[in-house]
Amino acid sequence: MLAELWPQYGLTITTPRLKLRLPHEAELTKIAHLAGAGVHHPAERPFLTPWTDGSYEDRARAVLQGHWNGLATWQTTAWQLGLGVFHADEPIGLVNLRARDFPVVREVTTSAWLGVEHQRKGYGTEARLGLLTLAFEHLGANAALTEVFQDNHSSQGVSRKLGYEHDGISVDARGSEAVISDRLRLTRQKWTTQQRPAVTIEGWPACKTIFGL
Repeated sequence: MLAELWPQYGLTITTPRLKLRLPHEAELTKIAHLAGAGVHHPAERPFLTPWTDGSYEDRARAVLQGHWNGLATWQTTAWQLGLGVFHADEPIGLVNLRARDFPVVREVTTSAWLGVEHQRKGYGTEARLGLLTLAFEHLGANAALTEVFQDNHSSQGVSRKLGYEHDGISVDARGSEAVISDRLRLTRQKWTTQQRPAVTIEGWPACKTIFGL
């Protein structure tokens, strides 16, 4: 089995409505097509990634390349775990958990996108909850970080709902425009004080060494 050589393929995070896991080839193709069809409306630019630039095929191929790159360049000192988000066994988006020097720093960064038709249904919050459960309760993270444009109100709402707090700002170029992002941080202390829906994680013990633990 693939998971015997690459144990991330045996890792599954289950929330009340979703499953997060590494997609297999046919599933990854579906996820790429979701991105090709759009992850936000053309008049918006909620992410630094220019999702509306280029063709349908350009966006779909970028997802394939990004996912394969995360698998191919994995090191215990610098890793990114890109998991498909599945609802009723159908992929609806992709989430990413990444870190550098994690055994020492003990901080992770999250990012995510969903196909347009799957947004505004609470799936984004639920998927992030699954990632954070892995980070805090299995990896032993001390903090989870994210950066969000100040005008990305939906992502801001997800982060605030999960207990993230302001941790400064950064300035990025969004095309020809300089835009401010909020840096947000969720600490282990804040995480442990919150009530959350149940999340189960399977396949974790086999993955410890590839995370450097």
